[in-house]
Amino acid sequence: MQAVRHIFLFLIAVTLLTFTPVSQAQKAISQPEKRTDFALLNERLSERAGYFGSDNLVSNELSYQHVMGKLEKMNLSGGVYLGVGPDQNYTYIAQIKPRLAIMIDIRRDAMLQHVLYKALFMMSRNRTEYLSLLFARPLPRDYKKWTDRPIRDLVDYFDRTPLDQKLAEKIRDEVHKRVNSYGLNLTQRDMDAIDEIHQAFYTECMETRYTIRDRPTGRFFPAYREILLEKDLDGRYRNYLATEDGYRVLKNMHDRNLIITITGDLSGPKAVRAVGEFLKEIGEKVSAFYVSNVEFYLFRQDSMNRFVENLKSLPIDDRSVIIRSYFNYAYYTSVHPQTIDNYFSVQLLQTIDSLIKDYEDGGYGSYYELTTRRSLDLK
Repeated sequence: MQAVRHIFLFLIAVTLLTFTPVSQAQKAISQPEKRTDFALLNERLSERAGYFGSDNLVSNELSYQHVMGKLEKMNLSGGVYLGVGPDQNYTYIAQIKPRLAIMIDIRRDAMLQHVLYKALFMMSRNRTEYLSLLFARPLPRDYKKWTDRPIRDLVDYFDRTPLDQKLAEKIRDEVHKRVNSYGLNLTQRDMDAIDEIHQAFYTECMETRYTIRDRPTGRFFPAYREILLEKDLDGRYRNYLATEDGYRVLKNMHDRNLIITITGDLSGPKAVRAVGEFLKEIGEKVSAFYVSNVEFYLFRQDSMNRFVENLKSLPIDDRSVIIRSYFNYAYYTSVHPQTIDNYFSVQLLQTIDSLIKDYEDGGYGSYYELTTRRSLDLK
């Protein structure tokens, strides 16, 4: 068993360092009794799922692209990307181009949503096909000429095109075949959840929104349409679906099993530490860790110290960054000084080593202090 483990780690390391097509053993396979590295890492790195009271099908952070210019100026690239939540991660990944990405979230449904994304990426050849599969809408008649069409054209097309229920059923069957080929230990409840997540997208299409389970949210949160059409601080469309190049970064990584999805609590006893152990084994460092506003909840639960201890287990350097979100709601005490144009959300950057050092020197008195004391200037 020890020899098999060493061979497995060697294959992963070679894949990450060379970024060449993986061996036949690493490709998604159809025999359910066999396992792939994707499934083995999911099992090795995951911990018990927890509860969160929202359905994070899409981001609620319209400010998510506001850090893009700063990441570019920092020339942050390569390494390993870690992130929570749905596909706002993909926009950061498309720019950073890490050698490996690990999606980690306390909700098991978040892990399953990324499994759905993986299937759809592997089934599609371009972003128009990808959105067609996600929304179960037929392709434009001349879709082969849509390679360079702006993102607004894609949004407008799928906005006005009605759902094709027969197509949805056909896509569902193909998704099931793909998902079953990944070697994951999924229950019938998991498969049903994947169907429900996909159904939410093709039922609501561009109106899909972040929702809170325990109270009505109405139209408070942005629709997926708005997320796709957001811009960075320089007025550029930077969503991963804004260009074919961005789409291909994600497509290539999914095809090569280089986007791993796991279940874990950022302050929990296993997942983050297991990720750190694995990255040390393969000789990689974290380039960016997107945590959304999870730290707000960690402060409220008095578990922020445990998260920082987990961060210490990750291999980093002095350029490794936390990407976080702050929301200008009443219970966050104050409007953040980096708020831009009255956005509800504020996107922030801090180096991971400065966060760890501050905790070694006594930490922060409040969540607000955490988000203001060391946040990098984005301009």
